[in-house]
Amino acid sequence: MGQIHSLLDRFGVEEMRRLASLEDKTQRLCVEAAHEVMSDEDQAIGIAHAGFAMAALPHKKISESIWRREGGSIQLLVESGLDKENKAVGVPFGAMARLILLYLQTQAVRTRSREVELGSSMNAWLKAMGVSVGGKTYIAVRDQANRISRCRLTFTRINAGAEIITNGAFVRDAIMPIESENGNRLSFWKEAVRLDEGFYESLIEHPLPLREIAIRQISNKSKAIDIYIWLAYRLHVLNDPLTLSWNTLKNQFGPEYKELRYFKKDIVTPLKIALSVYPEAKVQMDDKYGIILYPSPPPIPEKRIGK
Repeated sequence: MGQIHSLLDRFGVEEMRRLASLEDKTQRLCVEAAHEVMSDEDQAIGIAHAGFAMAALPHKKISESIWRREGGSIQLLVESGLDKENKAVGVPFGAMARLILLYLQTQAVRTRSREVELGSSMNAWLKAMGVSVGGKTYIAVRDQANRISRCRLTFTRINAGAEIITNGAFVRDAIMPIESENGNRLSFWKEAVRLDEGFYESLIEHPLPLREIAIRQISNKSKAIDIYIWLAYRLHVLNDPLTLSWNTLKNQFGPEYKELRYFKKDIVTPLKIALSVYPEAKVQMDDKYGIILYPSPPPIPEKRIGK
């Protein structure tokens, strides 16, 4: 159990809120997120493709039409699709793109079907992903859904000296939301979407179980989402402590940074927030050397996977 979770157990949430009020915003966020996760009784399971633990989407909008990210033995290549005028729509990015994909992956694995039910309105979809409804949210979802619907992707894995390549897309059928007649709500032209066959098969072979409540607590923080997924992937398979330098973490989460000091400044907060929603994680941070990962239970006990 992490330090903040142990303190919550010892002193209770009200005292921890009082103490956090004397510190910075990050500490207050961590206390609230940790409390919500520890109080969760539903234990709902979310699913991500394990490949996203090592290679994720961009956090911000990029001008390039191709995004390439490598992590360990995995490479992710995402190519922007084209609109009806043959113009690049752009690569999916940010927290909203991650939430859309997490929702689609979770439902597909849960039902063991490429067909994913969306519901009759945007409100139902957003509620299922734990996102508050608002005008800006609609715009963000429309944009990211468009990018996800049209992009192409390639997962490349190195295994036993062989290069395993999976080409395809995220979804086979478009999930473009459209405005209803009154202009106040958005609905879907289809009640269900169908995942790309190659992506679906790879997802079924390499699912990574996550705590749905954890994702909801960090739903607007793309870096924290990536770190949480990475920790869920790495920690439970360790046999011994593993020390990772800040430079190694930079290669994983911020190769675009030119200077290490700027990366360190930007990664510490999402790392703390990700740890706050993963009570089982045993991770030690060292300002000089980096972080130490210790063997830890997965966020979802193995006996609950598949239920």
